Amino acid sequence: MNRDLLNMPATKVVDLLKRGEVAPAELIDLAEKRIAEVDGTINATVTKCFDRARAKAADIDKAMDIQTSHAGWLAGLPVLVKDLNEVEGVRTTYGSTIFADFIPKRSDAMVELLERRGAIVIGKSNTPEFGAGANTFNDVFGATVNPWNTKMSVGGSSGGSAAALATGQCWLATGSDFGGSLRTPAAFCGIVGMRPGPGRVPRAPTTLPFADLGVEGPMARTVSDLALMMDAMVGPDGEDPISREAPGYSFQSGIKQGLSPKRIAFTPDLGGLGPVDPEVASICANAMRLFEGDGVGVDLACPDLSGLIECFKDHRAVYYAGALKPLLEQHRDKLKPEVIWNIESGYTMTGESYGDAMRERARLFNAMAHFFETYDLLALPTAIVPPYPVEQRYVEEVNGHVFDSYIDWVYPAFLATMCSLPAISVPCGMTESGLPVGLQLVGKPRGERALLAAARRFEEAAGLLGDVPLDPKTV
Repeated sequence: MNRDLLNMPATKVVDLLKRGEVAPAELIDLAEKRIAEVDGTINATVTKCFDRARAKAADIDKAMDIQTSHAGWLAGLPVLVKDLNEVEGVRTTYGSTIFADFIPKRSDAMVELLERRGAIVIGKSNTPEFGAGANTFNDVFGATVNPWNTKMSVGGSSGGSAAALATGQCWLATGSDFGGSLRTPAAFCGIVGMRPGPGRVPRAPTTLPFADLGVEGPMARTVSDLALMMDAMVGPDGEDPISREAPGYSFQSGIKQGLSPKRIAFTPDLGGLGPVDPEVASICANAMRLFEGDGVGVDLACPDLSGLIECFKDHRAVYYAGALKPLLEQHRDKLKPEVIWNIESGYTMTGESYGDAMRERARLFNAMAHFFETYDLLALPTAIVPPYPVEQRYVEEVNGHVFDSYIDWVYPAFLATMCSLPAISVPCGMTESGLPVGLQLVGKPRGERALLAAARRFEEAAGLLGDVPLDPKTV
C-alpha cells in the first residue's frame, strides 16, 4: 500500500490528479485496501460503492459541467458521504431500521454538486439514527469507535466521517451539523470540521426547506483541505430556497493571503452556562497562548448568553416535530427514545412559547453582533469532555452537574447554530490519556474565509499536523 499517498493532504493529491501523475482509479484502489485494513476495527464506512466509484472515475475527464479551473475542482478524489445524505443507487439508511434497505434513485443536492466538481463517492459513513445524539451508534450498523482508543466514542452525529478521516480511509468527507454533529466528532477524532453559515452548502430535497438550523459542511485532516472542500461544496440549488450563490472568492484564498484576526475572545464555558472538564478547559486555555504568540490580542470575555440552552432545545423540538412526526405516527416502535422525546417535546410548544423562543434567538444574535464589533472571533472548547466510553449513550454528568437531557452536554455547539454563525473545530492538544481535544472558533456571519485563515494559522502554530491518519489504537 502506498502509505505516502494515503497520508498526503487532499490538496496535494488533487494537484497530482490535475497533473495526471496519479489516476482516480489508483486512489479508489488505495482507499478500498485501507478500508479493508482498518474498518473492521472502527466501523466507520458502513456502505461501500466501489463499482459505482470506478464507473464515475472512467468519466471524470469529461469534467461534466464545471471547468477544471474551478477552485473546488477535485479532479477524481475519492470522498465519503455521511449516511444522512442520499447517493443515487447507494444504500442510504439514515441510521434507522425504517430505511435499512432504502436505495435512492437520485442524489441530494450537495452530493450532485460535489460530483459535478470532480468528487468520487466511495461509500457512506456511519451516523446515529437520523443524526440524533452525539454518539455514533444505531441498530442497523452498530457503533463506530474512536481510532485513538477503540473503547471510546467518536462523538456524533458525523462520527463515521471523522473516524474514517482519522484512519486514512479517505481524504475528504461530508458532515452535517445541527447541534455540534460535525464539530464534536472532529474534536474527538483529532481532525478538522467546519459548520458553515446557513445557505452556503445546498440542502435538497428536504422536508423543511426553510429551516436554517441544520447545515451540511466539510470534514478533513487539515484546514487547507477543509477550505478546498468548501470551495467544492458551495453554490445555489433551485430546490433550496435559502441556498446562496458562491462568493466571488475561494475559501482557499484567505489561507493563501495569510489573513489574521486582531482580537479574539476566549470563554471556557460560554460565560458559565455549564460545566467543563478541567483538563479540557486547561488545554484550550493554554492553546490560546499560541494566538498571543502570533501577535493576536486575547481576552477572557463572553456576551450574555443566558437562555441559550433552552432556546436551542425549543427550536430543536419544533424542528423534530415538523420533520419526523410522520415517522413517529407510522414507526414509533422503530425509533430510539431520544428521537421520540425530541418529537414529542415539539408537540408541547405553544404559539406563545415558540414566539418567546424566536425573540430569544433574536436577542442572542444581536448580542453576538454587538460582541463582534470588538472581537474577530470567539474561542471555546468544542466539547466539554474528552471522548467517553462508547457504550455510554451520552454524557450524563460533569463535575457534579447532572444534565437534564441527552443533548445538554453539547451546549458549546448551540451558539453557532442559534446565531447562524460559522464555526470550526481544530485540534489543540491531547489529554494525559492520549485523547484529542478540539478548540472551537466561532466567526462573524458569512465569515467562513476569515475563520479558515485563523484556523490555519493556529494549526501551524499548534504543530499537530501529521498526527492523523493513524492506525486504530486498541487498549
